[in-house]
Amino acid sequence: MDRQLDQLLSSAGRPALCQSVLPALLGCIADIARTLRTSHTVALAGTANAFGDDQLNVDVAAEKLVRDALAKCPAVVAASSEEDPAERPVRHSRDAGQTAEEASSEQYTVAFDPLDGSSIIAPNWTVGTIVGIWDGASALRQPPAERQVAAVLGVYGPRTTAIVALRVPGAEAACLEVGIGDQDFRFHVIRSRVRFADPPFATRYFAPANLRAAAESPSYMRLITQYVGKKYTLRYSGGLVPDVVHALAKGHGVYVSPVTAASRAKLRRLYELCPIALVVECAGGRAIDPVDGEEILARPLEGCDDRAGLVCGTTDEVDEVKRELLGASLESCR
Repeated sequence: MDRQLDQLLSSAGRPALCQSVLPALLGCIADIARTLRTSHTVALAGTANAFGDDQLNVDVAAEKLVRDALAKCPAVVAASSEEDPAERPVRHSRDAGQTAEEASSEQYTVAFDPLDGSSIIAPNWTVGTIVGIWDGASALRQPPAERQVAAVLGVYGPRTTAIVALRVPGAEAACLEVGIGDQDFRFHVIRSRVRFADPPFATRYFAPANLRAAAESPSYMRLITQYVGKKYTLRYSGGLVPDVVHALAKGHGVYVSPVTAASRAKLRRLYELCPIALVVECAGGRAIDPVDGEEILARPLEGCDDRAGLVCGTTDEVDEVKRELLGASLESCR
């Protein structure tokens, strides 16, 4: 794994990213997986995050594990999460050594959703962790397409895996899949190149999030009807990470989470949309806002609670959704 990262980033001069930050986050995913497998009771923790969302005991545990991992990475100077949505300096542990040269050459801000899909943990469905890594001391008011240099999606299912996307200036964009062993929690590169496939496709997949919005949006209802009529295969779990990773595993798929006047945007750009968009783009796909068709990574973040809808997946499918949803029926949502 370390050799793979070194090869991908050899021309970019990012030793802290490939030798410290990414390994620490992958190790954290292993720790979260172990915690989930021994958390036989999933219950409300009796607290709420800053957005007012009730926290589960596993949310709190995952948050702490990510924070502890970042404390071991001197190059990570700031972090924020969906559970604590404010960029704060990272307080490093005593054993996190760093030279003055290293401190000045690489500085990162990490924004993360420690446990995405907590509402489907109780039935024991696959859930994930979403992490975005940004150049500099803040992710806010920065151009995401340029300043977000890496993203990690941890996947907790029958196996523990992670999708790692890299788009570092001076190096070729890359997306790979890593397996994490159940016993030794070592990292194994499963796929060194994760890419959406080229047409023709043997099977086409769709994941219609916020499906109730079809009752409010004729264009969304038409889109769903088209998928059914064209015999697309439905693959929707209710979890953003497993649904996107399913498309990456199959080489085809489109995830649609629209916005209507009654169904407002819920996905947070900093903690969910930007990392997902980087992964999708590095795999050769597209990720856009369904309201205006703009690329997710085109607009700087004004705050930690910026929200939007999402359409992502295979390029031609995203283009088709854009044409369908950007009709007059959704003009009132702009």
